Amino acid sequence: MAYTTTGGFGLAGAGTTPAIFPTGSATPNPAYAGTFIPVLWSTKLIEKFYASTVLAAISNTDYEGEIKNKGDTVVIRTKPTITIKDYLADGLLTVERPSSNIIELKIDKGKYFNLILDDVMEIQADLNMMNMWSDDAAQQFKIVVDTEVLKSLLGQAATNNKGTLAGKVSQNVNLGVTGTPIALVARNPAATAGKVEIVDLLVRLGQVLDEQNVPEQGRWVVLPAWISSQIKMSELRDASLTGDATSILRNGRLGMVDRFTIYVSNLLPSGVAAGLAAGESVIYAGTQHALTFASQINNVETLRSEMTFGQLLRGLQVYGYKVLDGTALAQAIVTPG
Repeated sequence: MAYTTTGGFGLAGAGTTPAIFPTGSATPNPAYAGTFIPVLWSTKLIEKFYASTVLAAISNTDYEGEIKNKGDTVVIRTKPTITIKDYLADGLLTVERPSSNIIELKIDKGKYFNLILDDVMEIQADLNMMNMWSDDAAQQFKIVVDTEVLKSLLGQAATNNKGTLAGKVSQNVNLGVTGTPIALVARNPAATAGKVEIVDLLVRLGQVLDEQNVPEQGRWVVLPAWISSQIKMSELRDASLTGDATSILRNGRLGMVDRFTIYVSNLLPSGVAAGLAAGESVIYAGTQHALTFASQINNVETLRSEMTFGQLLRGLQVYGYKVLDGTALAQAIVTPG
């Protein structure tokens, strides 16, 4: 039997007969046969930082209970719009049969991980490998799903809530489009032609939601990190304008601006990889009514491997999401000014 060593216990390699690793799996790099065995290795792992996720804050899970135990589709009925008519004495009454659109929420997406910890490595390691791996996997699940959902929102806002002629009533609010995005600056946009102050843009997003009669309660806006820096440099750094006891530069909290709770995410679509032009970013604003998310299976389990002496750790998440009402979602395409 051929094997390799890394200063610790032998690790089965490609020459093993029969093959230890099934088709599609790979030898870890660097091989962990020795990576966590306490020779002179520190028990303190380098801290790992994760991208901030916002899906739980900007979506609702109203229909998750209906698919938790059975079924993979929820048929959602929407409220019809009733027509109010003029009444005339002795006039005949027109009969209306209200009808509404049907929306289907499908649970048709899934993500998984599948890991193995050899018995020898578990005994010789000085760390709880399974706990460490499962903690990291939980964070990676959230990051991957958040990235997917935020990318899927691109272009799904109502026609009057995006573009250069946004606003259901005014139809003159410029929220930018790819190719001609809004160039954002922190303050003093008049000093540079064609630039827009970040506070101005937030007010525009609030206006288009107002013109759609979207409730003020529960409004949110998700911004890239570079825009949050502009907010801290804008006129809002003056505590008297925000209503806070101290400036946002001192307390580090963005809080609320124009009825929006502000969230910052590095997972927002940007650049050519997201279908935008280079240097462009997207901003979303709305309420939880716009987006629904449902997870049907969220399992993490351990079991013995039938291929070798080791413990398998695997996890599965099956889920679905849907924009229920584009009128409760607004979108702006921006670039640094």
